Amino acid sequence: MSTQSGEHTSAYRLELLPTVPAFHRRALRDKEFRKGQLVYYGPHPSFYGIGEVKRVNGPNIAVDFRGTGSFDVHEEIMDQRYLIRIPKEKMEQL
Repeated sequence: MSTQSGEHTSAYRLELLPTVPAFHRRALRDKEFRKGQLVYYGPHPSFYGIGEVKRVNGPNIAVDFRGTGSFDVHEEIMDQRYLIRIPKEKMEQL
């Protein structure tokens, strides 16, 4: 979604997602990603928005963000330490 000033906004309430630095213990544990899982970019959720895991190749994860963040990224390959699964308790609030 774009506003008239060119600023990108998201249909999701990304401010509800906790910021998690890449080397924080929460970012390093429980990293078994599977195709179809919903994830976000931990260090700054609003940059990429919410994405769906498309492919897993070792530590590299292909995610389709569908332009939901302020960077308007659609598909990106990221190291798994930057991705956080969306907590179940936040799913309905987003």
